[in-house]
Amino acid sequence: MSTMNISLPDSLKAFVDEQVSERGYGTSSEYVRELIRKDQDRQHLRGLLLAGATTAQASEANAAYFDGLRDRMRRAVKPASRG
Repeated sequence: MSTMNISLPDSLKAFVDEQVSERGYGTSSEYVRELIRKDQDRQHLRGLLLAGATTAQASEANAAYFDGLRDRMRRAVKPASRG
């Protein structure tokens, strides 16, 4: 694991310390790592949403579409019959 030193104004340092104590983090490093992971997840989701927004719509998502989707799911999870 690598080490990174950061400088914070006193108000941000106090906020981090408060979050560590109130939210059960062991150290400020754990808190910052969690923030970075959440930001990575957010950026990944944003990329997926943007990719989806630029993809041509395959079919209209209306009641018939969802009925068909439910039927496919029911068939997929239906237990095999014994004979």
